[in-house]
Amino acid sequence: MSTVKQGDTIRIHYVGKFEDGSVFDSSEGGASLEMKLGNGDFIPGLEEGVIGMSTGEKKVISLPAEKAYGLHFAERVFEYDLSRLEGMCPQVGQQMQMYRADGQPIVVTVTGLTESRVTLDANHPLAGKDLIFEVLLEEIL
Repeated sequence: MSTVKQGDTIRIHYVGKFEDGSVFDSSEGGASLEMKLGNGDFIPGLEEGVIGMSTGEKKVISLPAEKAYGLHFAERVFEYDLSRLEGMCPQVGQQMQMYRADGQPIVVTVTGLTESRVTLDANHPLAGKDLIFEVLLEEIL
């Protein structure tokens, strides 16, 4: 029986949970997730965690924040003058696309709002969180 190795393309079903057991993402009831390992397209700890699995195997993979979506960096949270958002009415929790000075797009989350300023967080929404993935290896392609 073959097992997953670096460079393989696999299909998994998964349930992503926080440490308190609440679910933040899941493929249940939908299509499985196809992953090519080693491209860096998926969170590092999940890619590492599936190595050695066999088709049909289930596994619980616990990831510290640094192996998931990374740590939360305070320097990625900043205030912005609301008048510069011309015609927009941001709401706390809303995600918006902005552009860095080098022209690269970034997604930010509105985390605070006053009459004249908006607080934006450019960290991934799951940054700084330890995560648990319940994985079922559907197939190795």
